[in-house]
Amino acid sequence: MPDDPNAQPIADVAAADLVADGLGPVPERVSPFVPLRQPVFRAVWFASLASNFGGLVQAVGASWMMTSIAASPDMVALVQASTTLPVMLFSLAAGAISDNYDRRSIMLTAQGFMLTVSVMLALSAWFGLITPWLLLTFTFLIGCGTALNNPAWQSSVGDMVPRRDVPAAVTLNSVAFNIARSVGPAIGGAIVAAAGAVAAFTINAFSYIALIVVLARWQPPRVERLLPRETLWIAMSAGVRYIAMSPNIRSVILRSFAFGFGGIVVLALLPLIARDLVHGGPLTFGVLLGAFGAGAVAGAFMSARLRRMLSTEALVRLTFAGYAAAAAIIALSTSMWLTMPALCVAGASWVLTLSTFNATVQLSAPRWVVGRALALYQMAAFGGMATGSWAWGQATLHLGPEKALLISAIALLVGAAIGLRYKLPPLEELNLDPLSSWREPKVAVDIEPRSGPVIVTIEYIIREEDVVAFLNAMAERRRIRRRDGARHWTLLRDLTDPMLWMERYDSPTWVEYVRQNQRVTQADAEIGERVRALHSGPNPPVVHRMIERQTGSLPSVQAAAAGTLSDPLVDPLRAP
Repeated sequence: MPDDPNAQPIADVAAADLVADGLGPVPERVSPFVPLRQPVFRAVWFASLASNFGGLVQAVGASWMMTSIAASPDMVALVQASTTLPVMLFSLAAGAISDNYDRRSIMLTAQGFMLTVSVMLALSAWFGLITPWLLLTFTFLIGCGTALNNPAWQSSVGDMVPRRDVPAAVTLNSVAFNIARSVGPAIGGAIVAAAGAVAAFTINAFSYIALIVVLARWQPPRVERLLPRETLWIAMSAGVRYIAMSPNIRSVILRSFAFGFGGIVVLALLPLIARDLVHGGPLTFGVLLGAFGAGAVAGAFMSARLRRMLSTEALVRLTFAGYAAAAAIIALSTSMWLTMPALCVAGASWVLTLSTFNATVQLSAPRWVVGRALALYQMAAFGGMATGSWAWGQATLHLGPEKALLISAIALLVGAAIGLRYKLPPLEELNLDPLSSWREPKVAVDIEPRSGPVIVTIEYIIREEDVVAFLNAMAERRRIRRRDGARHWTLLRDLTDPMLWMERYDSPTWVEYVRQNQRVTQADAEIGERVRALHSGPNPPVVHRMIERQTGSLPSVQAAAAGTLSDPLVDPLRAP
């Protein structure tokens, strides 16, 4: 909550306004296709479907090519790792960029980069220049483009659809990917079998064109920036700090790493499952991957009903257990007709888990940091996948694919048990719009945006019988202040006047102080209301804003005499 005690309470926001903004109560039964009513989302969705199709055809070609040019099974698993590792390494920087720059331009840059790399991969394969490590290099570079694209694309969903439709939009994005997964790998397997991996790489290169055209034509509304952009390092630090002080998102990140680590085993080892356990060829591999995708599509369409029947935590525990059971069946099966249903269950569990994680993060982060929150979530999920791909490749090398799959099933059950300690929050919609009542105060001292540190103190008069309630409220206030950028937060009690309490914190610069107060959301305002209700002194509480200055040097003394440095910035915290 901002320092301004006159900031508009959340209770004053009309329910009709919330509904109009997509934040209020919604009917219990909502069609999963509602986001497709938005023309921009619909166009991007269909273009993404084509791009996903090409990407999966390329993945089949890369994975199967690796089985023919590399003798070691861990090199096959590294194809998956090389695609997911860049997301773990670069997503936070990409999320910071997406929160500070035009997301459409970022997506166009990423798509153009992936198109260029895909063309180079196709040409290298055509001229017979591909080696195992060169193939991994190309897939790594495509993963880098994905790392840049994903935070901007995921956080743009909230710009394309009303906030209440975000869970449905996230699920539809999963549907698009898994529709492509249902048919793309089977077709990809047929293409590889008939025309070789070069054809698969070429199809992937062409698949980027539709999405590039749609993004080039999209003209999203531009948001006026009243403050200078954060530097990359400061923006990344702010994102990490926000997540570290947000228990709901922390739980999602931990669980997503556990699921990515255990769940990736099926996709990483699927070429070996097709070749060694089911005794098939590239077409069998494509059919099995298609079964995984078909299950994912079915899971996506079941998601709304399951979320009405089960809590978020219960649903995720169920999907962890379902994926573990599927992995165990795949390990023990030698029949394609038994492996395919198990892959369907794995696909459904996969999309239900990841779409639930994604929607929870999107609904738990305000717009100013949503790109970084999604990036950190994806870093955890893809970090788990990259680590798992390597670990299961090593386990396969030493123990065989059957035992690797069985061990992964145990790891997934452990991931489900983690929920006993780190439960996921209910998938609900908080009003995370800015409170928008704080105004930058007028000051009597000349300062620059970079001036600082700025010290803020707020005085409260608290009756003895209200001390416990006050301390509980201030514990939450401390979390919110630190989450939004405050440093060195402390709560002090006067030794001569026990009713006098003082909240103190600082910001590194004046512009960071302004930025911190502008980050307060409608949902945060409840704590501000609780604190104001407990304050029994003059209204509003007395606020002092002061700037720290050094003493002793001649320039400082001269500046102080001129009235430009040493005077405290004192303001009764009333909006000008």
